[in-house]
Amino acid sequence: MEIGYKISSEEHAAPDLVRQARRAEEAGFTFAAISDHYHPWTDAQGHAPFVWGVIGAIAQVTERLRVLTGVTCPTVRIHPAIVAHAAATAAALLPGRFELGVGTGENLNEHVLGDHWPPVRKRLEMLEEAIDVMRQLWSGKLTTHYGRHYTVENARVYDAPERPIPVMVAASGERSLELAGRVGDGLIALAPSDDVVETFERSGGAGKPRHAEVTVCWARDERSAKETSYRYWPIAGVEGQLMQELPLPAHFEQAASMIDPDDATETIALGPDPETHLAVIRKFADAGYDRIWVHQIGPDQDGFFDFYESEVLPKL
Repeated sequence: MEIGYKISSEEHAAPDLVRQARRAEEAGFTFAAISDHYHPWTDAQGHAPFVWGVIGAIAQVTERLRVLTGVTCPTVRIHPAIVAHAAATAAALLPGRFELGVGTGENLNEHVLGDHWPPVRKRLEMLEEAIDVMRQLWSGKLTTHYGRHYTVENARVYDAPERPIPVMVAASGERSLELAGRVGDGLIALAPSDDVVETFERSGGAGKPRHAEVTVCWARDERSAKETSYRYWPIAGVEGQLMQELPLPAHFEQAASMIDPDDATETIALGPDPETHLAVIRKFADAGYDRIWVHQIGPDQDGFFDFYESEVLPKL
């Protein structure tokens, strides 16, 4: 099992994200997943820098840390041919250390150009075609593609990756898990459920990496951790399709305001007890995930790094 760190683009400015990546490597995390957002989930989070610029800077301050987008939507706001170009450059800057995580996205980020937000079945269809387009372009050959959703005419990525870029597919429902197993090089999921991993493996994912995100909030006491979590990450209590459908941070704030703080923080490891953090990580490991990244909520990333470096990672 590998333990990674979540570079939370929604909560921190670009220079801070770069420093956090370097500190994650120093602390002993083997990889990092960086979120790709145009908007934060709520205004309290307050940030959303352009992920590809941040990745370039991270490449210059780290030596071993693998970087994964967690996750990029290559279907609506950004054409897959452009994502292929960006990912190829990231792979050149992070040789052997870059993986592309993709998903069907959220209306929160994808509506900004005025495009129609498709239903989930169509989004999955678009994602499958987008992955095919990107892999064609990563061959370095002159590419023309006339598909159902995307057109590429006489395009060539000159700085093509030396080896295929691994594509990790985010999934939750049965249709998306089937797609992830069939066309992905690995899985990204959020639920500590045996059924998720089993469906992925049954669909062609056997032997492929299985990523999951664990959300925590280290603080000097549990009460402070709960307050920080509810202030910066109340969306932990938002369930179902709302996460994909709501278009503005204000709407997520409205949805979160109807959730009791205890319910909103129920699944988050809170406070300074290492056993609390270890228990939630082991829960995901027991469900079959072999790459688990940890998302520390809030501004105190330095305290989190010190805590994990001394109290948690050695026990894993």
